[in-house]
Amino acid sequence: MDDMIKVFVIDRDEKRHMLDAPTDMNMNMMELCKSYELPVEGTCGGMAMCASCHMYVQSSHDISERSEDEEDMLDEAFFVEDNSRLGCQIKLTSDLDGLEVKLAPIGE
Repeated sequence: MDDMIKVFVIDRDEKRHMLDAPTDMNMNMMELCKSYELPVEGTCGGMAMCASCHMYVQSSHDISERSEDEEDMLDEAFFVEDNSRLGCQIKLTSDLDGLEVKLAPIGE
């Protein structure tokens, strides 16, 4: 199927998960992780108004630039790195086949 890609998610216990991801449903990484019951909350429903889907992009895929809203949320998040992104802002497209992300630690 041309409308499916594989992405990899490393959870907070360092376990690597291979996920089948549809590219024809307008999904994002937060929604995909939630559908596989990985520990990603997405408290705001994908509006870039929280950081509960904070993850690190481990692969060298070309992902769209951070929006101003995403930058603002990451400014308030814990454990932010140069490769930090909000999962809700990573739209699943065919060019992300093989994407690898790691879930960020939960800040207190």
